Amino acid sequence: MPKTAAKRPAEPIAPAPLLPADSEESRLTLRLREYLKQEDIEQIWAAYRFSAAAHEGQVRRSGEPYVIHPVSVAGILADLHLDPPTLIAALLHDVVEDTGVTKQEISDQFGKQVAELVDGLSKLDKIEFQSATQAQAENFRKMLLAMSQDVRVILVKLADRLHNMSTLDVMKPEKQKRIARETLDIYAPIANRLGLNEIYQTLEDLSFKFLYPMRYRVISKAVMAARGNRKEVVGKILDAIRQRLQDSQIEADVTGREKHLYSIYKKMTGKTVTFSQIYDIYGFRVIVRDLPTCYYTLGVLHSLYKPIPGKFKDYIAIPKANGYQSLHTTLFGPFGTPIEVQIRSNEMHNIADAGVAAHWLYKTTDAHLTALQQQTHQWLQRLLDIQSESSDSLEFLEHFKVDLFPDEVYVFTPKGTIMALPKGATAVDFAYAVHTDIGNRCVAVKINQELAPLRTELHNGDHVEIITAAHAHPNPAWLNYVLTGKARAHIRHYLKSMQSTESALLGERMLNQALRALHANPATIDDTAWQRLIRDYGAKSKDEILADVGLGKRLNVMVAHQLMAQAGQHDAADGNQKSSPKVLDTITIRGSEGMAVQFAQCCRPIPGDPILGFINKDKGLVIHTHDCPAIRKFRLDPDKWLDVEWDPQGHRLYKVSLKLVVANRRGMLAKIASGIAEAGSNIDNVSMEEADNSTYTNMNFTVQVENRVHLAELMRRLRKIPDVVRINRVKGAGNEQRVQ
Repeated sequence: MPKTAAKRPAEPIAPAPLLPADSEESRLTLRLREYLKQEDIEQIWAAYRFSAAAHEGQVRRSGEPYVIHPVSVAGILADLHLDPPTLIAALLHDVVEDTGVTKQEISDQFGKQVAELVDGLSKLDKIEFQSATQAQAENFRKMLLAMSQDVRVILVKLADRLHNMSTLDVMKPEKQKRIARETLDIYAPIANRLGLNEIYQTLEDLSFKFLYPMRYRVISKAVMAARGNRKEVVGKILDAIRQRLQDSQIEADVTGREKHLYSIYKKMTGKTVTFSQIYDIYGFRVIVRDLPTCYYTLGVLHSLYKPIPGKFKDYIAIPKANGYQSLHTTLFGPFGTPIEVQIRSNEMHNIADAGVAAHWLYKTTDAHLTALQQQTHQWLQRLLDIQSESSDSLEFLEHFKVDLFPDEVYVFTPKGTIMALPKGATAVDFAYAVHTDIGNRCVAVKINQELAPLRTELHNGDHVEIITAAHAHPNPAWLNYVLTGKARAHIRHYLKSMQSTESALLGERMLNQALRALHANPATIDDTAWQRLIRDYGAKSKDEILADVGLGKRLNVMVAHQLMAQAGQHDAADGNQKSSPKVLDTITIRGSEGMAVQFAQCCRPIPGDPILGFINKDKGLVIHTHDCPAIRKFRLDPDKWLDVEWDPQGHRLYKVSLKLVVANRRGMLAKIASGIAEAGSNIDNVSMEEADNSTYTNMNFTVQVENRVHLAELMRRLRKIPDVVRINRVKGAGNEQRVQ
């Protein structure tokens, strides 16, 4: 959106009088006046009043009124000069999630565009997920898909995360670390990918502060000290550069800048060097009038200080995927100090800070901005491709993460087109980047006119030509070395399709065998019975159920029993003499069924425990103890349960959680580990925590036992160890955790 600073409102527009004049609201007003018309500002403050009313009575952990948060988010976006709908969505981004306001109400009040933006930002709280990880992955999936329709969704989300990170001090350390890790893995790379350099670096530094607080403080102090020690050297270099450019009649803005802290930390860990060995903590930025002057300035600086060979990068001729353009060169400065210099034009500098948001800041007739928008669109389109090929949210998130590589290599197609790929990408990644069909049918590659293996890693400037064959198909081994999310998603999708077809044939044979064992003729099971079973399982087709049987996700005997029951119900509806459904036999659990039977992690049943079998459409048959809290809500749905019992002949080890309270004595862990080994059990995991009284320590063990008798013997042996105060078997997880 072009700036309209000349059309400032004639009268000052004051925010709702909740906070003093130096409040976030007042600061936001000043930012809005820089580029918006009066009617736009009035609409934004209508959204503010709506948000303030919706969040009335809610406070943040810091004790501030909750509305401060959406106002701060809107302020960050106002600095980027984003359009009114985005700012309104920022002010309303939490009202659907945290208050009783609906999407329809927002649509009625502020329009469909704002409602869609807010909906893309709202979490999926009303859907039940198997785990917090899956819920988080599904939230990312929804947000990223909304972003592919309108990139402003992610701009609001990044501003939201930036403000949350800046106020993270009030959270508990565990939550600080979890949020910081998520920010470093997902949000900071997205900001980098969209060219939002300032937000990207701030998110990285804040994440670093909470993930590694001690390292953050040490490097901060070292930078402060270096700032004083190197001030004189930096000043001399700045003066020398400015004087040489002035002598060459180049108008330029020359500044010295510090590397941000996380960048220094990455360099120290990546190159295994100490802080004192990093000389380019200070860099220099030269901003000139236009593109030709950039190259002229480069020549002038190379005549002032000698360039270090191999340390020159031309991001103007070949911009980064996020639209970033600059000339980077490293020079031998005074006293042999390496000097890192960036040279760019004013337009390049603005785009380096605003990235994809420059679409709203500057006129889109600029050729480079148009190219940037196309690149961003292509990346968002890749997200849609990856999502369509990913079977679940966690897989999509995994593919998305690997697609966020900041470092890239640039290679040429046979027609001379430049393609950007993540650093470390192989010929197979290149093939899928060209086209999915090329990737699926590739058999060989020529790199720089020479045949090479498909696993060959590509380097800058390589000419790559893919050789295909009509009947070729993806190889499972490719998953070991492909790097891009698109390649990985398409290979997995193809292999799953093939596996599904083969598994369906195997599953049909297994099911027919189970039906015959139950004295039923497979040919007598009609389509109506199958349709009912498909509906009950939530499956898409008969082949899907057969494939699940073949893959071991469903028990053939279990499916046969239910199929016969459905056939019996169908006969009953027709008044058939054979209408009574067959009684389901108790299924015997041996513990060696592999993927076909899973033992619930919430209660960890072992032979001897009374058990129930729960039919889960994603996991097959899951075995729970009869008193497991996790199954209470399913008790009233008998169709999901099967009678199961332990096979007395079964032999394998099962995991059990034990909690021990022991005296805080030296050598206690060794004594207990020895006792567990003498009882013929294995330790799978162990953790310790101090009890409320420092005299005692809580020890949590995950051990492997054969059955309840074996467990009882183990617990008896451990109770005999001196200084073991209490020992219990732990069942359940989280708030449902209980001991026996």
